[in-house]
Amino acid sequence: MAVPKFTPLSPTDQPRTYASPKHVPAPWRNDRPASIESSQPKGQKLGYQGPDQGFALKIAESMRESIVVQPGESADDAICGAIAIALRRASRYGRAPVVHDLTIAFGIWGWMLLDPPSDLVKRRKELFVGLGDAAHCYSELRALVDMVPESTMLMTPEQVRTGMPGSWRALTGA
Repeated sequence: MAVPKFTPLSPTDQPRTYASPKHVPAPWRNDRPASIESSQPKGQKLGYQGPDQGFALKIAESMRESIVVQPGESADDAICGAIAIALRRASRYGRAPVVHDLTIAFGIWGWMLLDPPSDLVKRRKELFVGLGDAAHCYSELRALVDMVPESTMLMTPEQVRTGMPGSWRALTGA
């Protein structure tokens, strides 16, 4: 930035330049006792890790009005199950969840359909009941998420929309 004309300036002043510090610290090393030295562990009941997963809660709440529940079903159960499926899809791409992840998760289970098939509703009641209290239903939630085929995780929302409700078994793995 230019110096205003009224600022006293000595013609012998040298402009400041970068100078290295006198002490260079040692590089950081991952040597803490509890540090994971390899990649993120994978296995049964470990879930799917990804960045900013809490954003799925905000997206799901914005979609709550679109969820169509039948008698004996709960929107909280639907949201909890769909969030878990959406997080698996988002982590598959190594990114935070987006609205399309939740659209697919709700879509494959017919939560957006006004008149879902009766056998789909029956299966949803078996799998989703009580998931709204995820702290007590972790095994059931993991089973629901692991049930969905990898091919479904790679689909677009449009592909899911055109496949519903006729091919819900193939989309969900149920």
